[in-house]
Amino acid sequence: MIKIIADNKIPFLQGILEPYANVTYLPGANTDADAVKDADALITRTRTKCNNTTLANSMVKMIATATIGFDHIDTEYCKNNHIEWTNAPGCNSGSVKQYIAATLATLATELNLELKNKTIGIVGVGNVGSKVADFAKAIGMKVLLNDPPRAEKEGSLDFVELNELIEKSDIITFHVPLQSEGKHKTYHLGNANLFSKCKKEVVIINSSRGEIINNTDLLAALNNGDVGNAILDVWENEPNINLELLDKAFIATPHIAGYSADGKANGTAMSVQAISQHFGFPLKQWYPANIPLPENPRITIDAKNLDFQEVWTKAVLHTYPIKQDDQRLRKNPESFEQQRGSYPLRREFEAYTVQIKNGTEQLEESLTNMGFAQIQII
Repeated sequence: MIKIIADNKIPFLQGILEPYANVTYLPGANTDADAVKDADALITRTRTKCNNTTLANSMVKMIATATIGFDHIDTEYCKNNHIEWTNAPGCNSGSVKQYIAATLATLATELNLELKNKTIGIVGVGNVGSKVADFAKAIGMKVLLNDPPRAEKEGSLDFVELNELIEKSDIITFHVPLQSEGKHKTYHLGNANLFSKCKKEVVIINSSRGEIINNTDLLAALNNGDVGNAILDVWENEPNINLELLDKAFIATPHIAGYSADGKANGTAMSVQAISQHFGFPLKQWYPANIPLPENPRITIDAKNLDFQEVWTKAVLHTYPIKQDDQRLRKNPESFEQQRGSYPLRREFEAYTVQIKNGTEQLEESLTNMGFAQIQII
């Protein structure tokens, strides 16, 4: 019987593959060479390093990671040793869009910031960056896009150079993969030189990979005024994060931007389907049927005397009160990994019904463009 080692924090997975395989569930950090030596496949997350140290002398033929990122997989080693691997591109793009929406809503409400006509610079315009761009346009922001690999393939018409984005953006958000070398290196893309060219009150957001931003340089930029505010979900040296930077950040969370139940379900489904395709299991179209509903799935807002920003911020923060995650991390930063492993239920916009009193068709259209699928004008 096929033997599979699966990360025990991947949701909706237990019991699904057992009719067809012998499945052992382990913490990601404990999935080492000894654990995988007689395994045929791994279903993993970013905390398991799939490299020569782990895989040498093993029987592994297939690795499925339930994550967008795959820098924890030595793809060259896999290629040279005939190990197939898959990731889950786009699985949590809606979740990260919701995260960015909640950060923007919090900036607007707590700093009394009018976001309409402010400029947001999006660095990296893949599955996530594209959805962030759509949301930003829906709330009336000006959007600048930077993505050199896409610009090379598609032409530069829709994209700007990084320097132009830096100089013109009020908010800069990073959505790039981690590339430590090469033409499109992203390691420490956010550094002292970049921050020195920004608008003085710029907001820097990173929800991609911690190493995209030099955390020491960002702290210095916050201290000297080159950067106005920072919103960080990912950090260098996780889980041992810089506590001084944590204190300085406007919003700080423990690498959970993509942790909506919807995003997790997508990642699990893509991994199960890939494993099934490889080994011939009859689960090639499988998707979780038991995603819990949100505690309060109905959002009721009286739009009378409210402007559009007041309406959409209320709707977004109902779905995701992001400061709760921020407060948990500040209270117990040493439990960074535990907070990830026991993350509370979060559903994306599509799981909610928005009821608008005194609303208009234009308001309904705007909320639809933001991603709310069920809207009732009452």
